[in-house]
Amino acid sequence: MKKNKLKIPLKKIRLLAILLVALTLMGFGVWKFLQTLDQFKIAEIRTSNDTPPFDFSYLKGRNILELDLKRESAKILQFFPECKRVRMVRILPNRIYIDLVQRKAIALVKLYKYFGLDADLVLFDVSVGEDVMNLGLPVITGMDTKIFGPKVGRKYDIKELRIVLSIIEEARRNRVLRDCKIRKIDIPQLTHISIFIIPGPSDSDYMDSTLRNEGLEIKLSSDRVRFKVALLAKLMVAAKKEWNKIKYIDLRFREPVIKLKDTKE
Repeated sequence: MKKNKLKIPLKKIRLLAILLVALTLMGFGVWKFLQTLDQFKIAEIRTSNDTPPFDFSYLKGRNILELDLKRESAKILQFFPECKRVRMVRILPNRIYIDLVQRKAIALVKLYKYFGLDADLVLFDVSVGEDVMNLGLPVITGMDTKIFGPKVGRKYDIKELRIVLSIIEEARRNRVLRDCKIRKIDIPQLTHISIFIIPGPSDSDYMDSTLRNEGLEIKLSSDRVRFKVALLAKLMVAAKKEWNKIKYIDLRFREPVIKLKDTKE
């Protein structure tokens, strides 16, 4: 019995290979030719409404096809550390669209000045004015010995800031605490954290001027943050009518401690 030999069409393969090389060279030639045309030189740069004022005119005159968008985006971010990312879009034949997505502060970190802190634990410059507390953002203190020579645009992935972020996020998720304002979080040590929280506007009848301005002090440590935030919410509801009498609530121990103000205060 004769075996059928596999016939390989070498001529067809050679022809296809030659054709493929020719098309590649032709495409490369067309690409290089397009790069020389004035029609593809950048003539207009559009930006989103919230893009910080910056002179992008240095891009004009460059060939839009040659422009490395990823590289240019990284270069722009060096000038804007307060921005999270840059989106650049080619609009053929000769326009570029630039959108800078700015970082959103979830808190202010008090060092030698105030810095914004976003959900990625990145510090950036913010304009705070004279009345910092009216910005509605928690002010983080006690970080002077944790962050030295702070640099804008740098991520500070340290435990203290991670705990702060966790406290803020858990409070936002809680239906009781989400309307409250976290005025300040002092975190000199992981075992000694103080939160100053102001109840929501709907509970203003239960607040005196001190509570309304300074907030109620809550002491806790860095362990079991979710549990302690949930416990705090329950205590806030239960003690609503007695808020003005409370000096602080301590959640560092197995059982919560409610310290009342001295009657002389």
